[in-house]
Amino acid sequence: MNGLKTIKIFALFALFLAMKPPGGMAADNLTILAFGDSLTAGYGLAADQGFTHQLERELEKRGINVSVINGGVSGDTTSGGLSRLEWLLGNGRKPDLVLLELGANDALRGIRPEITRANLDQMMRILDKTAVKTLIMGMLAPPNMGPEYSAAFNRIYPDLAQKYNSPLYPFFLDGVAGSPALNQRDGIHPNPQGVAIIVQKVAPYIMDSLRTP
Repeated sequence: MNGLKTIKIFALFALFLAMKPPGGMAADNLTILAFGDSLTAGYGLAADQGFTHQLERELEKRGINVSVINGGVSGDTTSGGLSRLEWLLGNGRKPDLVLLELGANDALRGIRPEITRANLDQMMRILDKTAVKTLIMGMLAPPNMGPEYSAAFNRIYPDLAQKYNSPLYPFFLDGVAGSPALNQRDGIHPNPQGVAIIVQKVAPYIMDSLRTP
């Protein structure tokens, strides 16, 4: 783990400790942990343009008093996420909802789908064991990975949602992927307008998840 990544993780941990006391929070002051990679970290964007900031503002507009914690680490794979999830939750502090958004870098790097599946499965097992409500943020493999890879990868998220009886947002980049007007110059990371579309699409799923006992 490089130094910058370590600093980011410790900063996240400190923020989480400060915002979420043991024993849960009152229903009118909710905490959401957006646990993912550069898509949740807000790569290439100002702090107030990123996913977590825009999501917090949107949910507050919809009448939900919420803090959305940015648990994204740019470049993280599912292996990296697995290595830090249990540590983050290991002190008994729980968010009201976790948005599990990982796997995009696995696909971009051609990591075998069975490895991605095993890592995500283990993360869901940890979250299930600690009774943390989780919304799975689905991902799709890039078309250039070929039909066999895509078929194996794309099945992971709905399969795990069914296995753990967890809600699923089918594709995190729905309506944004492949659109030059909604992405940064790299063609991969959403620009502020793209993030706004993601937030509008995912907000109803989050609200339903928060209402579910």
